[in-house]
Amino acid sequence: LFVFVNLTTVLFLGAKALDIVIGTGDGSLLFGSIIGLGLFAAAYSLWGGLAAVAWTDVIQVVLLIFGGFMMTYFALSNVTDSGSFIDGIVHVYNTVPERFTMIVSKGEIINTNGQDTWENLPGIAVLVGGMWVANLYYWGFNQYIIQRTLAAKNLKEGQKGIAFAAFLKLLMPIIVVVPGIVAYVMNMDAGVFNPETIDQSFIVENGMIANDNAAPWLIKNFIPAGFLGLILAALAAAIVSSLASMLNSTSTIFTMDIYKSFINKEASDKSTVRVGRITAFVSLIIAMIIAPQLGSLGEVFQFIQEYTGVVSPGILAVFLMGLFYKKATNNAAIWGVISSIPVAMYFKIAPSDWFLAGTPFMNQMGITCLSTIFIIYVISYLEGNKDNPKGITLSKKLFETSSEFNISAMVICIITAFLYAFLW
Repeated sequence: LFVFVNLTTVLFLGAKALDIVIGTGDGSLLFGSIIGLGLFAAAYSLWGGLAAVAWTDVIQVVLLIFGGFMMTYFALSNVTDSGSFIDGIVHVYNTVPERFTMIVSKGEIINTNGQDTWENLPGIAVLVGGMWVANLYYWGFNQYIIQRTLAAKNLKEGQKGIAFAAFLKLLMPIIVVVPGIVAYVMNMDAGVFNPETIDQSFIVENGMIANDNAAPWLIKNFIPAGFLGLILAALAAAIVSSLASMLNSTSTIFTMDIYKSFINKEASDKSTVRVGRITAFVSLIIAMIIAPQLGSLGEVFQFIQEYTGVVSPGILAVFLMGLFYKKATNNAAIWGVISSIPVAMYFKIAPSDWFLAGTPFMNQMGITCLSTIFIIYVISYLEGNKDNPKGITLSKKLFETSSEFNISAMVICIITAFLYAFLW
């Protein structure tokens, strides 16, 4: 998953952004950027480890947030002839009010490539369906994320980090979503995108419109020279930070869960570190080779979500059952996660007239997760349905949080509820 989806797509998107901002967007800098970003990320990830990644992230996240706000500000300031930031907000909202709606009806919004937006955001399922699978897996059971929390010096510091990350997440609509909507408005012609007149930076190999190119297009065309270098540095920092973290996670998963568990149980620390570095380097090479092949995709971010969704429901189901169902067995967990793959792939390859074919991918994740939970329950029942002595005994102490965390969480929940109500 890390190699074929995450590493590959981050490399491609990062290189494509640099190709547009620095070059002409024709792909001439694409392969060189992929190699440069990959080697730069490897340089301090493989030899500096998680500590190097964490410390550099402190600087990079400041640049990234600042750069994101600058991109939003200048984009909105340039969307109208007046050059006013406020006028830009009013114009964008009045032009495409449907783009600020969270709950989308089927057929309500057709995107630039002719796809119904409902297929990606299937109405109320955004709140009560598979969106929870994506969120709970990514923020709760993804090694790429939880390695940071587990590296905290104590539980209290880890909780502070989680609260801070949640606050930063609330900024995403402003620094990620709004610029994309602004780019849409700027390129709109009576609500229809014309491949003959749209900026060629948005056209990919097969003639589709590449929505993922909105941010680098805005940066190149509307950011003043004084800020351009800073935002470009922030963009590169974000790319390299993600790559380095993924490389670290890839090597950790392989060395601890495969190498030390099955190949060499008596491996020394020195041997483990060496194998981890080799694993990360090989993974990076594979990702570099595959990344250029993503050029024909119109929405690479959507590709990440869909194909991460093949694996994430099964992993989430196993963790949930392991945490909250003491009768779950090892065999049930193994067969549950294995069976989740064909269930998820059924939705990708089933003919259109088959049962549940054409189900939005977010609902696919929900169905796959529930199916896996059911399989784990049935197999555990058939194996005796007895409490596992190694099972976790849930108690209030396991869920204790500091007063600072509780206050932070309450504030974040209130802000989130307000945003949901405003964007309903």
